[in-house]
Amino acid sequence: MEDKGYAVDREMQLVAFKVGNEEFGVDVKKVEGVISLVDVTRMPRAPKFVEGIINLRGQIIAVVDLASRLGVASSDRGPATRIVVVEAQDVKVGLIVDSPEVINIDKEDIEASPALASADVESSFIKGVVKLGDRLLILLDVDRVLSDEERTDIGAMDAAPGQDSGEEQEA
Repeated sequence: MEDKGYAVDREMQLVAFKVGNEEFGVDVKKVEGVISLVDVTRMPRAPKFVEGIINLRGQIIAVVDLASRLGVASSDRGPATRIVVVEAQDVKVGLIVDSPEVINIDKEDIEASPALASADVESSFIKGVVKLGDRLLILLDVDRVLSDEERTDIGAMDAAPGQDSGEEQEA
């Protein structure tokens, strides 16, 4: 088939954001939405990096402090702090990040993560690195940000008894 200049298969959309001093991106297909930072209800015995839970349109969602989870220094929360809701292997999770934006990249700009990855971020969470001019953006694998056990625990939080609001879930 002749290339007629269509870039559909070569382009990809990411939700890019900051966590501490690092820049990250996730495939926009994994993102359910971006919401303002809201009050989070703490859960007893939740892992340290789980801030708690929120009620998003009748659905209980665990909220993760991504800086704590990735082991990077966090910055102060401010007006640009948001919760990016992603689906990590059938579990919806909110990630606390700064300054999210949707960007288009060329798939050719993605390089495999270096063997040592980032000194500040555990390498199992990294899908690759995107070169954006003089910036480097770490492509995060949201399916690996939580272990199977953590995903099960968070899934149990989502379905915790007494948390059902009885509301119809919005589409």
